[in-house]
Amino acid sequence: MSGNRDKDPHSGMETTGHEWDGITELDTPLPRWWLWIWYGTIVFALVYWVLMPAWPYPGGYTKGILHNSQRVQVAQDLKALQAQRDVQGRALTNASLDQIERDPKLQAYAMTLGQLTFNANCAACHGAGGTGSKGYPNLRDDVWLWGGSLQDIQTTLIHGIRSQDPEARNSKMPSFGADGLLKPAEVNDLTEYVVALSRRPANQAAVARAAPLFANNCAVCHAADGKGNATFGAPNLTDKDWLYGGDRASIHDQIWNGRGGVMPNWGKRLDANTLKALTVYIHANAGGG
Repeated sequence: MSGNRDKDPHSGMETTGHEWDGITELDTPLPRWWLWIWYGTIVFALVYWVLMPAWPYPGGYTKGILHNSQRVQVAQDLKALQAQRDVQGRALTNASLDQIERDPKLQAYAMTLGQLTFNANCAACHGAGGTGSKGYPNLRDDVWLWGGSLQDIQTTLIHGIRSQDPEARNSKMPSFGADGLLKPAEVNDLTEYVVALSRRPANQAAVARAAPLFANNCAVCHAADGKGNATFGAPNLTDKDWLYGGDRASIHDQIWNGRGGVMPNWGKRLDANTLKALTVYIHANAGGG
């Protein structure tokens, strides 16, 4: 039958008899190496169907003569991982925060668990690197509103800030302007006073007028020198770190409206060992101050 096919005059190969606009299709055989690979995949598939779970049927599937099951393997791997975590977890349970930081193995485990926990629960507000954003504290600069010791950080994590936990960190910045506690001109003067506290050029006449205003309304929380008080979560007004912005408009807005962010209480959401690991992770990344 092949002898009846036309041959291409240029290559001497037989054609398939198909033609498109005067172009004929050569009946070129497939390369042998390609054919052997193709045959090999067919053989591999047949062997796989026999050895491994492959074909579904009503009520189940063929188990294969090797009885391999990825589901069983995953369950075994998870069980082994949990056993390993239980050993490390017991070590965390029996160690104080200081002991965890002093033990390289415990600290390494705590840092790993802490990072995973931070990424899953804290990064949404504080950022993946913990550098924060406007209204969300930077956890990498070792500047703390409520204290930066291991115990302080753990307490904040467990009870939260202005959360529904009865032992939450709690304070309230008054809305001096919005609630009519100070006149608009007094808020303007107080803004200049706060700018001057951070050692920036300010209207000295306004600063002088605002001195008694600060002493009577702000010093109780921020201290007479403006350096803050971690007991009340009152920030230091003399440095360059600002939670809601340090320009005049932002400072005026904070004095006028008051600010008070909310942090969840993680004590009822995370177990004790995870909270320890998260504490160590945050403390270490901030410089361990």
